[in-house]
Amino acid sequence: MIPAIESLLELQRIDHQIKQLKTEIAALPKHIAEIERRLGAHQRKLAADQAALAANQRERKKLEDDIKVQEQKISKLRDQMLSAKTNEQYRAFLNEIAFCEAEIRKAEDRILELMEASDPLEKNVKAAQQALEAERREVEAEKAAAREKTTEDERRLAELETRRRSVADALDRSLYQAYERLRKRWGDLVVADGTEGRCSACQIALRPQYFQDLKKAQQVQHCESCGRFLYYNPPVSFEHELHAAPSKP
Repeated sequence: MIPAIESLLELQRIDHQIKQLKTEIAALPKHIAEIERRLGAHQRKLAADQAALAANQRERKKLEDDIKVQEQKISKLRDQMLSAKTNEQYRAFLNEIAFCEAEIRKAEDRILELMEASDPLEKNVKAAQQALEAERREVEAEKAAAREKTTEDERRLAELETRRRSVADALDRSLYQAYERLRKRWGDLVVADGTEGRCSACQIALRPQYFQDLKKAQQVQHCESCGRFLYYNPPVSFEHELHAAPSKP
């Protein structure tokens, strides 16, 4: 393989790694936003359960206060009954007392309903608080790991960009410009494998003579169909490597 193609392949590998790192770096803030969104949803659910429990407790407190008011009213009515002068007055006091007692029973029934409803609410709130605290710790750890990963990716990206400049500066200017034009057109795959007698990118077969010239590796060649750089890199058999290795004394 000629040195220029080796340099172009190295440049292509670097560009691929740079693209992967940039994609990863761009995805990390979205990942953090997503885990924060999930945490926020659980926080809102807990807040709703806490609000429902607080409303339950407020209503129970109001009903308990109402019962006290009715009991005080009954006490006063019983005292006033002692001064009733007619049966009509006496019955009026009894009716008023019966009404107050009915209001007390209604309040007590409602308090029982609220107490039954508060039990699952209290359990939900307690469980949600514990789960939320554990999730908050996990989220903070995940965010810290994401920030650490971003820092490492940015460091690697800076190293790759430095390496890329070095490889690009060493290339013939016209070759580098051709590489950039092809990268703009084709994206990641600019240098394609022609070892099987066809362009590995566009899958168009190479003309026999053109393929023979590619094998000789005497000059930079392009696919006649898509224009990508081509290289020839036949696999080396184990037997060939074994015979080529120097024998030990």
